Amino acid sequence: MTEDLIRSLIAKCSATIKAHAEELTALDQAIGDGDHGLNMARGFTAVAAAVDDIAVLPFGEALNKAGTTLIMKVGGASGPLYGSLLMGMGKCVTDVPRGSQAVAAMLQAGIDAVKARGKSDAGAKTMLDVLIPVQQAIDAGRGIAEVRRTADAALTATKDMRATKGRAAFLGERSIGHLDPGARSSALLVQAVCDLLEGK
Repeated sequence: MTEDLIRSLIAKCSATIKAHAEELTALDQAIGDGDHGLNMARGFTAVAAAVDDIAVLPFGEALNKAGTTLIMKVGGASGPLYGSLLMGMGKCVTDVPRGSQAVAAMLQAGIDAVKARGKSDAGAKTMLDVLIPVQQAIDAGRGIAEVRRTADAALTATKDMRATKGRAAFLGERSIGHLDPGARSSALLVQAVCDLLEGK
């Protein structure tokens, strides 16, 4: 059961990132290095290629292995940040978490790892501006539909933010008016997991 879930998660997430790679690149061209889509697609393609090795591991170890793969294969900031997210989550659990509180605790551990790696927090126009509200919604016991809405609303909110971290921070006020690429990729992954849980 756990192996099937891991395989499904990897397939769904990698397909989602691949399908939106050009969009992510376009967003990053506006306020960053312009390589977010390419880097994310490369990383998740590498995770998908290693699925046979990852899926046989216990859930926590599988997350850790996937995170390590992203760090090794993805350039720029996104590899270390997404790798830290998955590794932080993996260190928090051994088996698949059951119930919203356990899922929220796992995601919080991943968020804490991202904060430590990126020296960032909510409001800096980064992936955390989606992940933190999503974690709070899960922790509050919200259903999948509400988690989806939370992710979408949090992503939209990054458009009016001024970036204070990453390459976008160099643009200052000019970063306002653009969606954050990392927040978009985070929202895409949240939606992919929700799709999987709803059998879509």
